[in-house]
Amino acid sequence: MVCSSPEVETETEAGGAAGGGRRAVQDRRKIIPILTFVSVALVASQAADDVSPDAYWKSVLPNAPMPKVVKEILHNGWIEDKSTAVETAKDSASADGGFAYNGIHYENAATEAQIQDIRNIAVFFLEKDLKRGTKMNLYFNKTTNSKTTFLPRQVADKIPFSSEKMPEILDQFSVKSDTKEAEAMKKTIKKCEEPGFKGEEKHCVTSLESMVDFTTSKLGKSVQAISTEVEKETNKLQEYRVSGAKKMGGEESMVCHKLKYAYAVFYCHKIAATKAYVVSLVGLNGTKAKAVAVCHANTSGWNPKHLAFQMLKVKPGMVPICHFLSEDHVVWVQN
Repeated sequence: MVCSSPEVETETEAGGAAGGGRRAVQDRRKIIPILTFVSVALVASQAADDVSPDAYWKSVLPNAPMPKVVKEILHNGWIEDKSTAVETAKDSASADGGFAYNGIHYENAATEAQIQDIRNIAVFFLEKDLKRGTKMNLYFNKTTNSKTTFLPRQVADKIPFSSEKMPEILDQFSVKSDTKEAEAMKKTIKKCEEPGFKGEEKHCVTSLESMVDFTTSKLGKSVQAISTEVEKETNKLQEYRVSGAKKMGGEESMVCHKLKYAYAVFYCHKIAATKAYVVSLVGLNGTKAKAVAVCHANTSGWNPKHLAFQMLKVKPGMVPICHFLSEDHVVWVQN
């Protein structure tokens, strides 16, 4: 779930049929090398007779159902539909934004523009609001495109992933250094290389197997993965009513945020004193959602001018701060 102002389609974005066709062809030409590289790598990995990502999940977590978003990323069908995949890969790398509430990180002070932009949207709320009957203005969409695929670990581990290797990475995927795609990939790697804030244990995973391993190393193997699921996709802001909320797991959880990249990369981090809830919501138009919310009990280290404090009129460390997560994020909780 992205809690920011809904996208406005401009004339340029809408375009005409002819113009859209030309741009689609141009986008395909830009990203076809990415598709080709990944396709060849996948074939090579299959030939090596390694355990598939979904088989690895089942072997390590036999009692943990795979969330819808993970299935989509793992089995998105881009090999069967090359044109869709090409455009998806381009789109996922070109859009700006970040995992932390559309770029609003714990250490950042909110700008006046951000405050005005989301003044009527429940980006943040209090834990006491998770009760039947509470009304919130929300809209659902994905922060990244779910059709960027997970690579098998044996493939992902052979691809460089560091700022020092950025020229090599861009060359490998045939991405020009002065493009939006390159800028988005650079930002993702930079975010992954930054040190975590106090109390945060973080790691960027480039494969599903790595996500499973990092999570179980921090939470153990008695875990389950959950993600936000919406009955139907909509970018329209509307009022939702809470019809129920269920606390999941204990006081520790792992949150994995999908980042903008040429293939699926997740920023996974464990933060102490963080609770997770699955919240049942019903929109005015009848849309139903099972939204995952996380509540941070220890916010004493957050910027005093963070958007959450300005929205809710509270101070750091005073009360738990909650927010919903986008559909393309994964939350891990202990059973």
